[in-house]
Amino acid sequence: MQTEDAHRILQTLIADAKAAGADAADAVLYHAVSSGVSWRMGKLEDVERSESADLGLRIMIGQRQASVSTTDHSAASLKELAERCAAMAKAAPEDKYCGLAPEDRLATGPHKDLDLGDYEEPSTETLTSRAAECEAEALAVAGVTNSSGAGASYGEGQKWLMTSAGFFGQSGGSNHSVSVSVLAQNDDGMERDYDYDSKTHYADMKSPAAIGKKAGERSVARLSPQKLKSRTAPVIYDNRLSRSLLSSLAGAANGGAIARGVSFLKDRLGERILPAGVNVIDDPHIPRGAGSRPFDGEGVANNRIDFIRGGALTTWFLNSSQARQLNLETNGRATRGTGGAPGSSSTNLYLERGNKSAEQLMQDAGEGLLVTDMFGPQVNPNTGDYSVGCAGFWFEKGGVAYPVSEITIAGNILEMFKTLQPADDLEFLGSTNAPSVLIDAMTIAGD
Repeated sequence: MQTEDAHRILQTLIADAKAAGADAADAVLYHAVSSGVSWRMGKLEDVERSESADLGLRIMIGQRQASVSTTDHSAASLKELAERCAAMAKAAPEDKYCGLAPEDRLATGPHKDLDLGDYEEPSTETLTSRAAECEAEALAVAGVTNSSGAGASYGEGQKWLMTSAGFFGQSGGSNHSVSVSVLAQNDDGMERDYDYDSKTHYADMKSPAAIGKKAGERSVARLSPQKLKSRTAPVIYDNRLSRSLLSSLAGAANGGAIARGVSFLKDRLGERILPAGVNVIDDPHIPRGAGSRPFDGEGVANNRIDFIRGGALTTWFLNSSQARQLNLETNGRATRGTGGAPGSSSTNLYLERGNKSAEQLMQDAGEGLLVTDMFGPQVNPNTGDYSVGCAGFWFEKGGVAYPVSEITIAGNILEMFKTLQPADDLEFLGSTNAPSVLIDAMTIAGD
């Protein structure tokens, strides 16, 4: 879809909304293309491709609002959609915090070119080749005996947002990914592990062969796991998993959760929650970043936020409605889908790298648990109590000793963060990223 077509559709819809009685309105149009293949044990299992163009409208009448969505962009459908949405808004309960973003906060063009895609959709044959190469390299690792499957995919999308206040903006990008999961086996049983990569530009990705080899080596390394006795010990999260801790923090800092009072961070603004010198950044303008965008879901100009500076929590992730409710100002972290009012979230959130390697952190800790796989982490949003099933490696005398499995670790997020030490192995694999981290002490439940 071309920008001219998107502008015409949105402009028509906003005009229809005003004609139906809207005091204010915004509309968003998403056009997305995705394709992918699944490959297992040397055979192609599945090929998929989809294309969609979803349209969403929000109407505000006084302090009431409603949202509707459609995939039909015909003139008659747009008019009917606006009339239906207006009728819903009139019947909706009052929300004194609803409304468009402040006009003086809206982004003005030209918007930054963040180079968010190569827009080079690979052929089915190319995707198949990537998946096949990845799996073959994994199966070639001695000890690997079976595959759960490999996959290669591509997606691209464009988003256009228009408001009745006069804002119009476009953003979008593309994404390539390759992944594989394989099983290794010996006399003691089987173990599974995986590897993957995902980037906006294929040129930035690891090769399928490198991904496959790493998955195979990880699976073999997990063979013959031992059980651990229950204890309290230091825990290191591998950098594939440490981002989950950061995701829990971001969820607790969501403006909606704060406004509802259901977050363990609700009374922590300005307090130190990480060690002094540890910083967490949220930056929507990282070139080729998975979470980059030139403006937020309400059209508000967005900028880098030092979310945690010197260990202290400086802000929450806010859209305009949440900011009004908390008597604050939006910080350009609104998100917008087609099915409802804006939400809020981080963009490119990352824990800054430390100055020690993961191996040095292991040496500093002496002995403890290196977590390399997790199953269903649970976090109490009100208290921060945390637990997760996991597997990994026991380390002692500063080095890996043997693999372990079928254990659970537990603690409290806020207490864990107080002693968190980041390593220097930060990698950007998505919109939330962190290096390996050492937690001084957690409860380990084993035998």
